[in-house]
Amino acid sequence: MPNDTEDDVIYRADCPSRIILDQVGDKWSMMVLAVLVARPHRFNAIKRRLEGVTQRVLTQTLRKLERNGMIRRRVLGGSPPGVEYALTPLGRSLQKPFAALHEWTLAHIDAIREHQEAYDRSDPPNGENSK
Repeated sequence: MPNDTEDDVIYRADCPSRIILDQVGDKWSMMVLAVLVARPHRFNAIKRRLEGVTQRVLTQTLRKLERNGMIRRRVLGGSPPGVEYALTPLGRSLQKPFAALHEWTLAHIDAIREHQEAYDRSDPPNGENSK
């Protein structure tokens, strides 16, 4: 059995899992993947479903998800040509973990809000934000 201590590095800076978790675990990636669960969507349809996302951020998110193999981009014929995004099998494999996280969030949102409010009413720990 390895000898774990509190000083052991758990996630090395060069660990590929850190990059992947950062890329698929951010809020916009998770929301885009949720939008695409039911069926493929065009860019503007995704944007309309995600209140608050900018065109620039959505474009970056879609490119990142496509690069990681989570979604596929398909150019549609017509004038003007359109682009449609759909989940790949790899992207679809995140449905269960994301659904579990979403359910956990809904089950605990009231408790989390209570903790946030109590924290915000208290003095910051260790003199943080002091003048």
